[in-house]
Amino acid sequence: MENPDRDRIPAFDLIQAPAVQFPSAVDSNSPAFWQFTQGQNRLHVVTSWENPSISQGLTIRRLGATQPVRYLSPNSGGRWMEAVLQAPNGTLYGYYHNEPLGLCPRTNKTAPRIGAVRSLDGGLSWEDLGILLEVPSGSLDCRTPNEFFAGGVGDFTVVLNQQETEAYFFFTIYSGTRTRQGVAVARMPWSLRDTPRGNVAVWDRGVWLYPAGLGSEIRRGSFQPLPIYDAAVSWHDRSASVDSFWGPSVHWNTFLNQYVMLLNRAVDSEWTQEGIYIAFSPVLDDPAQWTKPTKIIEGGHWYPQVMGLERERGTDKLAGSTSRLFIRGRSDYFLVFRN
Repeated sequence: MENPDRDRIPAFDLIQAPAVQFPSAVDSNSPAFWQFTQGQNRLHVVTSWENPSISQGLTIRRLGATQPVRYLSPNSGGRWMEAVLQAPNGTLYGYYHNEPLGLCPRTNKTAPRIGAVRSLDGGLSWEDLGILLEVPSGSLDCRTPNEFFAGGVGDFTVVLNQQETEAYFFFTIYSGTRTRQGVAVARMPWSLRDTPRGNVAVWDRGVWLYPAGLGSEIRRGSFQPLPIYDAAVSWHDRSASVDSFWGPSVHWNTFLNQYVMLLNRAVDSEWTQEGIYIAFSPVLDDPAQWTKPTKIIEGGHWYPQVMGLERERGTDKLAGSTSRLFIRGRSDYFLVFRN
């Protein structure tokens, strides 16, 4: 059922703030979590440029030097860590955007896919749990004018519902017809986090469906996700124009009692940024409840996200009335919601 208040959004302000910069380069969403280290509950932030690094500190303004993250198994192409969730026993579950090599001969174009990893040492090393969402190679458009992708799924975030029973994946799909491209949703029972492969369902026309094939391979036809926000102009339009939201970041806002999504919007095959947008929903299990995206910044850079400021609680997935708005690893604004 579509949200009757789709055009109504909470009041908010962007307030200039002293700059805060993550301690390493950023080319994706940067997940965060709190965990005891050296006798203190410390904020950990994972930043990625092809492969991730991790830093920690007592607050977002006091992060130390980064340490490289080690994957325990090889994989083709870079693995950007886009989301990290923590189990009650402290085990970390990471979700990465992978760009395999050699998919389109004589080009560097790739097709991202989404995989899962697990860490028992605070995020320094990660055991691979497999690819969760991908498109078949036969669905790629290697003649696309798109600078980077011939198709695929990626540029995503993962958030738990309030009951901590389901993990929801908000991701970008770059394959299929125009109306099947855009920002889509999948979910996985959180109880199956150690065996995620084949247990991720995609949202398609009001129904949660498990895609056919090994793992959760997204195929053409009825099992391809129906986006929340579909592309107005295809990522592979021969004019090299694009009009699509991508790269969602989602958090639960304790002040609003709603979920908040931040989005990029691309306008051409070189991914020129038209603006940064915000949307809201009271629930995760009905994607039709998300409001129409509203622009909050003209132009700007990729990868907007928040960092909550609540001591020992605030992260990229949980924030209150006032949070830090980060864009590609730098914050120049507070995002302040008001009644």
